[in-house]
Amino acid sequence: MSEEQPIRVMIVDDHAVVRSGLATFLLAFDDLEPTAEAGSGEEAIRLCAERDLDVVLMDLVMPGMDGVAATRAIREKYPHIQVIALTSFKEDDLVQGVLQAGAISYLLKNVTAAALADAIRAAHAGRSTLAPEAAAALIHVATQPQEPDYALTSREQEVLDLMAQGLNNPEIAGKLVVSRSTIKFHVSSILSKLGANGRTEAVALAMQKNLVT
Repeated sequence: MSEEQPIRVMIVDDHAVVRSGLATFLLAFDDLEPTAEAGSGEEAIRLCAERDLDVVLMDLVMPGMDGVAATRAIREKYPHIQVIALTSFKEDDLVQGVLQAGAISYLLKNVTAAALADAIRAAHAGRSTLAPEAAAALIHVATQPQEPDYALTSREQEVLDLMAQGLNNPEIAGKLVVSRSTIKFHVSSILSKLGANGRTEAVALAMQKNLVT
């Protein structure tokens, strides 16, 4: 048995049976110590201040503060504590969100006890572990074409909304209580930013891209 201090782990999950099961897993390894359990993101943050912790196993979908927000708060306040996302979900936005929030690893709850123990040891040493599904999600996000940012001003957005309602320039000018030349300028700017050749094309594009309701 190693003379080094065991790695102190907190388990965060809103299901008590999951926390209990994970703690039982960890007790099978001499170098891992389940030190704390939390049923919510808020409780996890509080326990980080009260306990001497090394690694947090963080569920992501919980009532109240979710795992992504809790991860961000823990990493900002306690940068020495590593966070492993441990969840049943593998959606692209969850994977990207929690890793951007500071989690070092992303594992699914079907992970074996041995693989989980290895991931905790790796996290404690500053190394990342990603479930294959999480790695695939990151690749998917990275290879998706980015939606362009049309950078419409708030006034241009108002004009575009009214264009989508079928109003012409004089009607829009009357609605917004500005001159027709001002509206003409805004419409010209909108067409340029959207890369549209005319009002009809601009409105069709805006609706396709959910730029107007």
